[in-house]
Amino acid sequence: MAEKTKKKEVKKVEKTSAKSTATKSETKKNTMLSDLSSVNKLRLLYELQIIDSSVDNLKIIRGELPLEVQDLEDEIVGFDTRIKNLVQEIKETENTVSHRKGSVETAKSLIKKYEEQQKNVRNNREFDSLSKELEFQGLEIELNEKIIKELGIKVKEKKREIDTTKALLADKKIALEEKKHELSEITSETANDEKELDSRAEEIRNLIEPRLLTAYNKIRHNARNGLAVVTVKRDACGGCFNKIPPQRQLDIKLSKKVIVCEYCGRILVDADFADE
Repeated sequence: MAEKTKKKEVKKVEKTSAKSTATKSETKKNTMLSDLSSVNKLRLLYELQIIDSSVDNLKIIRGELPLEVQDLEDEIVGFDTRIKNLVQEIKETENTVSHRKGSVETAKSLIKKYEEQQKNVRNNREFDSLSKELEFQGLEIELNEKIIKELGIKVKEKKREIDTTKALLADKKIALEEKKHELSEITSETANDEKELDSRAEEIRNLIEPRLLTAYNKIRHNARNGLAVVTVKRDACGGCFNKIPPQRQLDIKLSKKVIVCEYCGRILVDADFADE
């Protein structure tokens, strides 16, 4: 019993030690990231922006093709579903027609039966009763035949609709294959470049402290052109082009802290960063 307790204590100490080591490692990493100079932080952010913008440009080359492929795939699924629904509706209609035809045959059999019975009636009341039954069965036949005719027209219309939908479906499938082939060619041309850029971007992200990276991602997400970090050009913000006061320009040039544009919220860096 004492030995089991001792083993549990050893495992507990090992777990605590491992957790403590991981925490220390994470703390050490965060400390190292925090110790980076402001100018290095800004350079890393600017480099990350350049890479992300390059990836954006590669995606622009693909243009609307991914969306067009998705739209075509959705349309094809819609056409397939439409055809299946029409086939099911035709099946149900044909079952109804079959049932109505059965009713017509039943009514004809009853008419023959009542006509035979009329030959052997004993009084006018029985004759009138059978006459009413004959009239009723005749109306039943007329009604069912009218419904059968209408349902037959509907079946023909649905079959024509199926043929039209199948033709459209065939065209969409051809268009989809063409778009997929076109997208595949473009993607294969840029795949290696995009992979290298993504790899380098990931390396840089690991060098930027989480707080700054979160702010960068948020600004980039909200920016129309995906620019979160911009240089000062002609005394103005490179993102929104609003003028920047001289003193603020000097602070940006010194790169001692992270400065954002008071108009658009983008991170501002010295124009010399673009030449490095």
